[in-house]
Amino acid sequence: MSPLQAAPVVEREYDPEIKDMADFIHNYKIESDLAFDTARLVFLDTLGCGLEALRFKECTKLLGPVVEGTVVPNGTKVPGTPYQLDPVNGAFNIGAIIRWLDYNDCWLAAEWGHPSDNLGGILAVADWISRTNRAGGNIGQGKVLKVRDVLEAMIKAHEIQGVLALENSFNKVGLDHVVLVKVATAAVTSKLLGLDEKKTADAITQAWVDGQSLRTYRHSPNTMSRKSWAAGDACQRAVNLVLKVLKGEGGVPTVLNAPGWGFYDNLFKGNKFKFQRPYGSYVMENVLFKVSYPAEFHSQTAIECAQIINKKLAELGKSAKDIKEITNRTHEACIRIIDKQFKAMDNFADRDHCVQYMVATMLVFNRLTAQDYADGSEAATSELLENLRQRIKCVEDPQFTTDYHDPAKRTIPNALTVTLNDGTVLDEVVVEAPLGHKFRREEAKPEILAKYKRHIEGHFDAARVKHLLELGWNQKELENTDVDKYVDLYVTDKIVAPY
Repeated sequence: MSPLQAAPVVEREYDPEIKDMADFIHNYKIESDLAFDTARLVFLDTLGCGLEALRFKECTKLLGPVVEGTVVPNGTKVPGTPYQLDPVNGAFNIGAIIRWLDYNDCWLAAEWGHPSDNLGGILAVADWISRTNRAGGNIGQGKVLKVRDVLEAMIKAHEIQGVLALENSFNKVGLDHVVLVKVATAAVTSKLLGLDEKKTADAITQAWVDGQSLRTYRHSPNTMSRKSWAAGDACQRAVNLVLKVLKGEGGVPTVLNAPGWGFYDNLFKGNKFKFQRPYGSYVMENVLFKVSYPAEFHSQTAIECAQIINKKLAELGKSAKDIKEITNRTHEACIRIIDKQFKAMDNFADRDHCVQYMVATMLVFNRLTAQDYADGSEAATSELLENLRQRIKCVEDPQFTTDYHDPAKRTIPNALTVTLNDGTVLDEVVVEAPLGHKFRREEAKPEILAKYKRHIEGHFDAARVKHLLELGWNQKELENTDVDKYVDLYVTDKIVAPY
């Protein structure tokens, strides 16, 4: 070979984990009616949660274009706002409002997370593609996408995030679960943008090699509002990386397994991912809805227990003032994440991730709303609530922890035992599967629609609300609606006034 001749390029083999994800994205056909029906409910619920977040100025201050007044031609429109942005910033905006109130869906396993966070990137990209192609562009094969395309992308994003979470604990190595949002969003938006299987693999590797978020903003002493926009950040990073691959940037084929320099050796203590099951539609079919309360999901059944206890107290002529102490028999993840019996409640982020605060709020006020977490709120300033909070202790029940991880159950059990000041011990109240669990899905459906209706009513007139409800409850018509035309139904001239 002449010294001037270039050596032949050797095609490197991709990590099998990367190949499996890319293969799933491009070659697996979603045929489950249950998955599409559940995805429709998740879609509506997630958009409603995003609209409700616009009531909070801490959220809205982060939204809009980087340069005030910028309107991107054929750009992504952000529901509930007048903003029209590039797809990267659009992904952050939509992702941030979705996650702000911790009220969208949930997946609990070795790793926790909220798979509908991926809608931030999916909807931003799908809307931008559709508007651009309608105007004569040619992105993602030139198609104007349908809502069904969004639902399919959601099912596959849920599956990637959820299957990776089943056996692999990122929190135990200090990483936040939004790494999985970044990976899943990169995977599904790659296909929407017309990348082939190899380029999708490249985009997935770029998501893995990207710097990953530390969980410290979710835990004392650093608990703060970044936890509410971390998923939006993951969505915008994913879309940004995919667009770089779309322009010709390559991938990092052995990003996970490279000795010494890969993800496993540097960020996963040398361990490789374990897989409980192949990719399909399992996660969407089994995902958990937060129906009743805007609360971290490990607390949902505890709050249901507290609501039942309120009725018992009323029958006895008693109230929260008569409670001496409470024992919460629970599962290990609840203790590890939200057991903060004696930790000071410094801000919104502390309160919505403290099982004692949430249970005490229900017992004192017989309610739990997002406003109850705000600084200066009636709940946050209640001496009775704060005193009661510090008299609620958590103890692990190993069987509850086993049931939490059991693929056939996946319950999130809590059980409260109340002792009154006069020595009376009330019968323990146990709730194992919260409203919104697959075991209670049919019971939850009317409540999911009611929740969505509450969240959209403050933003639109009665005619628009009626139209959105009717369209949302008609699976076939919704799926056949053009994405950009559907998003237009959520556009407003200004953001709603805060609470």
